[in-house]
Amino acid sequence: MSENTLQNNQEILDIFYSCQAILKGHFILSSGLHSDTYLQSAKVLMHPHLAEKICQQLAKKILTNLHSSKNIAVVSPAMGGVVVGFETAKHLHSTAMFCERVNGVFELRRGFSLQPNQEVIVIEDVITTGKSTLETIALIESYQAKVVAIGCLIDRRTGGQSLPAPLYSLLEIEVETFESNNIPPHLQNTPAIKPGSRFLK
Repeated sequence: MSENTLQNNQEILDIFYSCQAILKGHFILSSGLHSDTYLQSAKVLMHPHLAEKICQQLAKKILTNLHSSKNIAVVSPAMGGVVVGFETAKHLHSTAMFCERVNGVFELRRGFSLQPNQEVIVIEDVITTGKSTLETIALIESYQAKVVAIGCLIDRRTGGQSLPAPLYSLLEIEVETFESNNIPPHLQNTPAIKPGSRFLK
């Protein structure tokens, strides 16, 4: 690997803090859950040299554990996964595609397509509940393609939600989330904002 290689998890975490990509407040996540912490990876990915560093490291981790064919594709959910998917695919020597919501359902557009039995890696920026990951996998499987791995910059799942393929992440961060009918007192008096893009059309 080049001099861009990151040495440890703390260095990756420091990048997120230095870019003010770990936000504190009252957030409604794309899953509908509430949290006092939001990971805005776009604040990191807006810097091309940092995007290259962290995505190169993610690709290295995937390649170390995965032995797949040369006809592998990366598919990411829009919008959050577009940049990280493209940059990681570059270091995987793969093609990069993204899916978009049409009337709330993921589709491949813009001439993107998959072949039956083609191996696919799903790449996201942050995985919380795994909802968008599972929706992306369902789309891929509708083409009779096969998801062989999932990659993300940050795994912040709670409750140990399982995924149907091996997950490779740079960081695992535990952030508490709350149902809308069980918001703790320290958030109840703080206006909630929706920073995600799941409901964009």
